[in-house]
Amino acid sequence: MMPERITVNPNVHFGKPHVTGTRITVQNVLELIREGLTFEDIMRDYYPDLNVDDIRACIQYAIDVTSAEDLHVSLASA
Repeated sequence: MMPERITVNPNVHFGKPHVTGTRITVQNVLELIREGLTFEDIMRDYYPDLNVDDIRACIQYAIDVTSAEDLHVSLASA
C-alpha cells in the first residue's frame, strides 16, 4: 500500500521523492513532523490534499531509505 504513494520523477522537484499526484515532497512533510506538528495540523494548515496514509507513507519511505543504507564506520587513529 505505501510504495505507490511515493513517487520519484526527475521532472518533479528535480527527482526528490514526493507524494504521488502532488508536488509535496517527502522532505517537506518530514520537516513539519520534526517541528512537532500533528498529522491533523499538517493536513489542515499546510497540505489539505494529503491524508493520514500519505503522511505515514512519507515516514515509511524515510525508514526504508535509511534501513537500506550501508554504514561504513572506521576507527580514527589516535
